[in-house]
Amino acid sequence: MLKGFRDFVLRGNVVDLAVAVVIGAAFGNVVDGFIAAFVDPLIALILGGAGEELAAIVFGGFPVGIFLSALVTFVLKAAVIYFFVVRPFSSLAAQVAPTPATPDDVKLLSEIRDLQQQQLAALRGQRSGDSSGR
Repeated sequence: MLKGFRDFVLRGNVVDLAVAVVIGAAFGNVVDGFIAAFVDPLIALILGGAGEELAAIVFGGFPVGIFLSALVTFVLKAAVIYFFVVRPFSSLAAQVAPTPATPDDVKLLSEIRDLQQQQLAALRGQRSGDSSGR
């Protein structure tokens, strides 16, 4: 029983997943800090107040403001991640990514095609030369 558990825990996928969760949680704190330090003050400056008023909205006896507040927070986090992480890293990866090498079979087929085109052109040249001389 313990051997099976050990095998499960030490499998590569589980360890990779655990590392991803820990890094993701730490990165979530970085995004939260960025939003608290830069985005929230900007929104408060634009709207003239803090975001607590949004959470206090009640519609028909239901606290829809809590949902709206969570929705705004999600959109802000997604925007921060997209504009400050995804786009810069995507453009960086596009600059660094090497072009994939052409497989040998594709190179060979290209050479065969080129040879056939040369032979066909030479054959057409011979035929046009024969017909003009007659």
